[in-house]
Amino acid sequence: MNAFSPQPAIPPRILDVLNLSKYYKIGRTMLPGSGSLVRAVDDVSFSVTEGETLGLVGESGCGKSTLGRCITRLYDVTEGRLMVEGVDITHAGRKELQPFRRKMQMIFQDPSASLNPRRRVGDLIAEPLRVHRIRPPGQIDARVRELMGLVGLPAEYADRYPHEFSGGQRQRIGIARALAMEPRLIVADEPVSALDVSVQAQIVNLFADLRERLGLTYIFIAHDLSVVRQVSTRTAVMYLGSIVEIGLTDTVFDRPAHPYTEALISAIPEPRRAGQGRRERIILEGEVPSPANPPKGCKFSTRCPAVADRCRTERPTLRPLADGRSVACHFPRVPA
Repeated sequence: MNAFSPQPAIPPRILDVLNLSKYYKIGRTMLPGSGSLVRAVDDVSFSVTEGETLGLVGESGCGKSTLGRCITRLYDVTEGRLMVEGVDITHAGRKELQPFRRKMQMIFQDPSASLNPRRRVGDLIAEPLRVHRIRPPGQIDARVRELMGLVGLPAEYADRYPHEFSGGQRQRIGIARALAMEPRLIVADEPVSALDVSVQAQIVNLFADLRERLGLTYIFIAHDLSVVRQVSTRTAVMYLGSIVEIGLTDTVFDRPAHPYTEALISAIPEPRRAGQGRRERIILEGEVPSPANPPKGCKFSTRCPAVADRCRTERPTLRPLADGRSVACHFPRVPA
């Protein structure tokens, strides 16, 4: 490529998360300032560009779902900033948030809990169209039928109630309701973990199809690493409220740089082929520390098989490596 060749377009950033933290106070007494803080999300930073899928993985309780709810402003942020298309919405009020609600939508793990059982499915999908005046009243029914077809549901099912659908169909209803807002970013919080394996594959394929057809951008939260590898262009690994590694999915999975990422990936079930040895399983010892009392240095130092003295006293920051990813480790597994 010479100096006069057109440069490839860089996709615009939809979301910037800057040093985001979410703390909860526990053990309150009558004395002011008493109690301790649970650091559910602790100093997290990353960006999401248009058209990509960022997978967010980690053990249960690591803060993935809390982070997703902070991003969509379902939870208030304790510290840091949240930027959507360059606009700071960290402390925006209800009225200021309304136009951004259309740009960001969330799909939840349990569709049954997020669908009102007393309302018909057509009404559930139509509600955001009416509340946000996305379509004139005379066009709402046609748009509902269109959305149901988009997610693979027959339009004549619009008069049924949520309990008349299977788990996979209810998740499709939740997806259709999110799409009614015509969002640019969808935060999917464990959207397939409550479904049978065969149904999981259908929903994952639906997400991929919608991304191609509608140009959607996803943050895909999951603990199933196989699913994350299938759907994500980049992957971020969380441990005890913080991101310990983030980069291109194939790079993270094929050559993990953080010892925690390495242990997670070693636990992925894989078929054994003739002539191939079994991948070594890394068993982590000890319990995950309490987010109310994390270790002084690296949060992973109490379980890391390669811990050094520096790890116990100095907390590593997320720093870039030569291959384009970032890792929070003093001694990464790949060259810095």
